[in-house]
Amino acid sequence: MTATYLHPTVNGVGLQLAAPRYFLGVDGGGTGTRVRLTDAQGFLLGQGEAGPSALGQGVEQAWQHIQQAVLAAARQAGLASVEPAQAAIGLGLSGVSVKAQAQAFLAQQPGYLALALDGDGYTSLLGAHGGQPGAVVAVGTGSVGEALQRDGSRVCSSGWGWICGDEGSGAWLGLQAMRQAQQALDGRGAVGALARAVWAVAGADRPSLLAFCAGAGQQGFAALAPLVFSHAELDPAAEALLVMAVQALEQLANSLDPAGNLPLSLSGSIALRLAPRLSSRLLARRTEPQGDSAAGALLLIRQAAPGLL
Repeated sequence: MTATYLHPTVNGVGLQLAAPRYFLGVDGGGTGTRVRLTDAQGFLLGQGEAGPSALGQGVEQAWQHIQQAVLAAARQAGLASVEPAQAAIGLGLSGVSVKAQAQAFLAQQPGYLALALDGDGYTSLLGAHGGQPGAVVAVGTGSVGEALQRDGSRVCSSGWGWICGDEGSGAWLGLQAMRQAQQALDGRGAVGALARAVWAVAGADRPSLLAFCAGAGQQGFAALAPLVFSHAELDPAAEALLVMAVQALEQLANSLDPAGNLPLSLSGSIALRLAPRLSSRLLARRTEPQGDSAAGALLLIRQAAPGLL
């Protein structure tokens, strides 16, 4: 389970800080970064996007893309920039569960007045239910589920990373699609529409597929996921992968709240595309999210540093 990391400037006992002029909420995953900029009263000023900021892809890259997205939000607000010393920032990022990555990320923070960091699953949860008890299944490039119980305790499931976990996610679907293409090339599997589609992207010979896999990373494999959806009607292999993904999402949701007592929200592109395939029992609990992960990141910093308000 992830935990909220606070920058030392908001941990000191009796430490007096200037009130921030701006608040920033950041949602960062393996495919992209989204930033929401508000004033001190919570009025939305601007939004910005940039490349991935999952910590597993590198701390330097994460900060580079976060700052690019912050600048884009500032420009949309009609500002030349947002100086870190004038802003409090909440971040929901993939990869926070790896303590060394989180600490390295915090060590490079560029001087924000206050900072709160947690996993993107938890900020999705905060945004979806406005900080109230509930559960969220967040499945995009990666997959993770989080729940906030009525007693205030947290539950986290999945989110083990794309190499050996994140079942049902975009990266997972892409990996499975690549395996189908490899097996078809070897003669170990049928040559179907999905395998041909992967070959069209990555190459139809062994050296090309090996080169693609060596350089793809999480984002590259996730880029193959749309091929699974687009060929499911024609290719039983693609349809079988979607069935497996739905099973993974069902298991994830049930692990968070076996009794089914909490409202459940879905977030992330893959979860939303698979939603019509989920069981009626699960869909009966589904509620539309009040806000997204960036909204949850804003709530995270405001909850973590109430003395700044």
